[in-house]
Amino acid sequence: QNIGGKPGVSNADFRKFVDEELTPRFPNGLTVMDGGGQWKGEENRLIREAAKVVVLVLPNGPEANRKLEDVRKAYKARFHQESVLLVTQPACVGF
Repeated sequence: QNIGGKPGVSNADFRKFVDEELTPRFPNGLTVMDGGGQWKGEENRLIREAAKVVVLVLPNGPEANRKLEDVRKAYKARFHQESVLLVTQPACVGF
């Protein structure tokens, strides 16, 4: 969530992103959790930062994949990020 090595994505900015980018694409619901992580950037130095983890339960297929990629691109563009992690895995889910 850092921008240029400094904390930059406020909770209000992230909520606005969810409202504008995630909710319209995934109106059936999602979960957002606070997290933290580390990774090596383009300059090969360790970067530690706060993170938001978004959990979505989706059917597998090209439409869901396209929407996920659109959200990742929007996040990178809006918040000047090098990358946005995406993990997909099969799951048995019940509500």
